[in-house]
Amino acid sequence: MEPLSVVIQAGGNSNRMGTPKSLLPFLGTPLLERIYNILAPIASEVIVVANDERILPDLPVRFTSDTIPGKGAIGGLYTAMEESRCELVAVVACDLPFVNPGILLGGANLLRQTGMDVAVPMLIEDYYEPLHAIYRRETCRQAILHAIQMEKRRLISWYSEVKVLELDEEFCRRHDPRNLAFFNINTPEDFKRAETLAKEI
Repeated sequence: MEPLSVVIQAGGNSNRMGTPKSLLPFLGTPLLERIYNILAPIASEVIVVANDERILPDLPVRFTSDTIPGKGAIGGLYTAMEESRCELVAVVACDLPFVNPGILLGGANLLRQTGMDVAVPMLIEDYYEPLHAIYRRETCRQAILHAIQMEKRRLISWYSEVKVLELDEEFCRRHDPRNLAFFNINTPEDFKRAETLAKEI
């Protein structure tokens, strides 16, 4: 298997949940640990970007805080590029209980074949899933840093500076026929719904 860094973003404030999402006991297992268990088989290394590693589950990963603090999600994305050791980096959010390794591996393979810089799902026009995507480390690191220096906050504000490969709905459905990969947990209601779906599966 070609080397691939996997970075799990666990630094959000979780205001709507009222508690850190990474610690939520999803079917009895902390959500972060569930995502780790799904993605570890495809990873050469797993890194968790978090504000406070002391509250996180004990996992065989490398924890790091933001390289440039106070920049929100785009700062976490820059940290992923800065801290990863592999040329290609899968970046996922910690609130995706059905994160899909097939989509990530497929995206990584396409980047290797095409020489492009980002492989990101786009399921409806102009709506990307940047926290379930693959990035070419050095090219993206430079573009993200430039965006931060320009005081841009949107996760995709730098996409115009690199070569972006859009993974369409047909591509994603081949790996995710139930269409669950991008189900993210923002509220307690989302969490209950996700657990119900996981039990059905």
